[in-house]
Amino acid sequence: MPPVIRFEDVVKRFGDHTVLSDLNFDVAQGERVTLIGPSGSGKTTILRLVMTLEHLTEGYIWIDGKPLTHDRRGDKRVQLKQKEVAETRKQIGMVFQHFNLFPNMSVIDNVTEAPVHVLGRGKEEARERALALLDQVGLKDRADEHPSRLSGGQKQRVAIARALAMDPKILLLDEVTSALDPELVGDVLAVLRDVAESTDISMLIVTHEMKFARDVSHKVMMFDAGHVLEQGPPDQILGNPSHERTRRFLDSIL
Repeated sequence: MPPVIRFEDVVKRFGDHTVLSDLNFDVAQGERVTLIGPSGSGKTTILRLVMTLEHLTEGYIWIDGKPLTHDRRGDKRVQLKQKEVAETRKQIGMVFQHFNLFPNMSVIDNVTEAPVHVLGRGKEEARERALALLDQVGLKDRADEHPSRLSGGQKQRVAIARALAMDPKILLLDEVTSALDPELVGDVLAVLRDVAESTDISMLIVTHEMKFARDVSHKVMMFDAGHVLEQGPPDQILGNPSHERTRRFLDSIL
């Protein structure tokens, strides 16, 4: 069975600055992998490459064994057509740091918009699924509100429901609690723990919440300057890291 995500010799440069250098790693079906490391180490860039919000400089990303943006044909690296990329990207959901909800739409419309217009679902079916997801994140009673009437934590829970409404194989989580007041963080993390326990969605997570990383991850990867310094089970990396740089990083945030 191919990995759900495979990074193969991935390089990402912004101008002369190399953010990721010869990156190789896999995420298996149902596996939850957390990326940790200092700001600027390339973690969010990895998520943005999988979401095709950034473009690869070199290398390949494979989703479920299929090329995401570039394929290998003979000894050539060939860019795929936008339509092929969009088809593969339907399997990927992302929850952003700043929610990115549509302010002019109600909560329920935010959650049904993509299933109707991207997946071609019927409006009634999309609405039923959306209500079930809003119930799961504890916001069914706010379905007809607009995002401006919600707290930051509630907006983030709507954003999680919206990502799940696409029935993704892969969920990308980018610092989903860092814009929230501390007392709202617990509710959002509880929802994500529930998703982790009740589905076999593969997750790629960027977070500074080390307890959450320890609770939900199968694997933690420590990044610095675009390279993986070490990786392994959360208890090992977070509890007894082998690299001095990892120890310094964990001391600085704990």
